[in-house]
Amino acid sequence: MMVNFKNKAIGLMVIIAVGLVTSTKAQIKPTIWKFTATDKVGDYTPAIQGAPSVATNGAFTGIAFNGVNDGLIIPASPINGWSRFTIQVLFKPDGDGPKEPRFIHFEDADKNRGTLEVRLTPKRQWYLDAHLKNGKLNKAVTLIDSTQLQPADRWYWVAMVYDGKKMSSYVNGVKQLESPMDFQPMNGGQIAIGMRLNKVAWFKGMVSEARFYPEALAPDQLLSTGK
Repeated sequence: MMVNFKNKAIGLMVIIAVGLVTSTKAQIKPTIWKFTATDKVGDYTPAIQGAPSVATNGAFTGIAFNGVNDGLIIPASPINGWSRFTIQVLFKPDGDGPKEPRFIHFEDADKNRGTLEVRLTPKRQWYLDAHLKNGKLNKAVTLIDSTQLQPADRWYWVAMVYDGKKMSSYVNGVKQLESPMDFQPMNGGQIAIGMRLNKVAWFKGMVSEARFYPEALAPDQLLSTGK
């Protein structure tokens, strides 16, 4: 019996290559911020607005914001200099909060900015608003669809993914929308949690965790609470 060593070698090389790609994806390490204290987020000391507090709701612990004057400003942006990125946030929007709150807002001195927002309905439902703006070009993209409703008062993982050419938004790993986008890498910057950086559009609810990846994650790599 003759053994085709050439075909076996090619097959082995394919397996190794696939394994290397899978391993590389698995080894993408995010910067993780767990919101378990108001005076320390990651390696930073935030500026505290109002009186946000640590609380536990269901399976998750996070910082609760009152939707009136609670917020945090963190003097750094983990995505600084990144040409591609994924931001995932574990949060719970309250159904009786302001109608158009921002729960994440990052911006630099060049006016490059992004926000993760919700839009609340009278029936205690919400839909996602994901926004990116290129400050140099003064061009922005907003991903929003009022038909993609979620019940409020529950925990969700939401994601903003930028692959260098387009931005996509997700709720619990399910794609909401996507659009072409030319976004400048951030030049320093800071992040507001629970509000806009200019202290408006206050968020009522809780934020438990944020993860920042220097890559555009695939949908099957995104987190979900299973709701």
